[in-house]
Amino acid sequence: MSDVPEVKPPVVTPVRVVIALCLFAPFVAMLWVGSYAKTDPAFIGIPFFYWYQMLWVIISTALTMTAYQLWQRDQRARAAAKDGVEA
Repeated sequence: MSDVPEVKPPVVTPVRVVIALCLFAPFVAMLWVGSYAKTDPAFIGIPFFYWYQMLWVIISTALTMTAYQLWQRDQRARAAAKDGVEA
């Protein structure tokens, strides 16, 4: 038996903060209605209110994909550290 305590990686890391921001940003953008509750500027005849929301569908997809890739990389690094192999 060893008296050396097991060292666990921290729960909150910079990568996990970035993941949280990627997932939180679309909620803030859509819940802050005052920022896009207007008709101008129109884009190819579509009022700002509509094209802004559709743009956030694309942005949200990209941010979610980024968060997922970062999460996978974080989990692989933690598994490698747990097995004693550096990532």
